[in-house]
Amino acid sequence: MSTDPQRFEILVVPEHIEGRDAAHLAQSAIRSAVVRATGRTGASGYPRYVGDGMEADIDPGTRTVEALLVDGAELDYGLSARVSDRY
Repeated sequence: MSTDPQRFEILVVPEHIEGRDAAHLAQSAIRSAVVRATGRTGASGYPRYVGDGMEADIDPGTRTVEALLVDGAELDYGLSARVSDRY
């Protein structure tokens, strides 16, 4: 059994947004999704999480989004994905 978190909230925000404060990030997000562990590993080598139209490889140790598809496409230039501290 894996000790990795079973879910994360991903926030898609403009790149210029700084910090990790959950309330600030949530207010600035243009899209969010709660993703759940699939039990598989993504191409990046990190655990794969899916939900609400997003598919992400997330490093559970650093809470960094290593790869992300939103509705099957990569993020547009100028956007970044952050893991919310709410989960």
